[in-house]
This record gives sequence, structure tokens and C-alpha cells, in this order.
Amino acid sequence: MTPAVNLLKKNKIKFEIHKYDHDPDNTDFGKEAVEKLNLDANRVFKTLLTELTPKELVVCVIPVSKMLSLKDVASTFGVKKAQMANKDEAQKVTGYLLGGISPLGQKKRLKTAIDKSAFEFDTIYISGGKRGLDIEVNPNDLKKLLNAKEEKIST
Repeated sequence: MTPAVNLLKKNKIKFEIHKYDHDPDNTDFGKEAVEKLNLDANRVFKTLLTELTPKELVVCVIPVSKMLSLKDVASTFGVKKAQMANKDEAQKVTGYLLGGISPLGQKKRLKTAIDKSAFEFDTIYISGGKRGLDIEVNPNDLKKLLNAKEEKIST
């Protein structure tokens, strides 16, 4: 299994695995999960990495249906500006491939913010650590495990 799944098991957190056949030609990973698992795009969350200062990356977990607000991310972490992290850097720091980056089980634990909208649901879907693998988990369990901030970071 993936480091994300192993971390949930180790911490005895209730979760469900949802697998689907990833199409290697599809690069809209979140939308693909929504379609193949027949889910509400507001309940499927993508993991994005942003850079606050050179080499300081943070994890942002937002619905597939929304866009990340870099202004809100900067405000959440108390900096003047934030920008999207370089994809190669994101893969290197997390240990996951693009489209399979999970907020859980990354090589290095980074500060994390989860969009407030996640807490409107009993469970949300996040990447399980590889393309074609989503994990259904309670957002409060995710927040606690990651010591994450609960903020509005999407538009």
C-alpha cells in the first residue's frame, strides 16, 4: 500500500479506499476521479503545493470544483505572497507523482491548510498516494492527523 494508507492504518483512523483505472492520457486528475467514481466534485479534494518563500512549501487541500486563492493562502500562513510550487519540487518533497500527491504520508511533513468547505461533509475524498486511488476520510480526522489549519483558501 501507499504511505498515505499506511499512516491512516497506523493511527487507527477509519477510511475507505476507492480505486479506478487511471487513463494515462488524462492530466485533469481530480476531474477524472470525480467522473470515474461518480462523485460530487465538491467532495473530492485535490492536494496542491504552494511556495511561501524560496524553499518553504505548504500543502493546500481544496475541492476539485474550485480554484486555489493564493491571496488566501498567503494570509493563512502570514506571508505577503504565495505562488504555486514547481511540479518537480512538489514531487521531490512529497515523494509522490503529480496526480497522486496525497496530503498524507509525504516524505517531509509540511504545514497544511484544508479548505473550510471540507467540513460541510461527513467524509471527503483525497488522493491515496497514486493515480487511480482515492481515500474517503472524515475531514476532522484529516485535520487532526495533519495538524492542519481550517481556512477558506479557494474561490
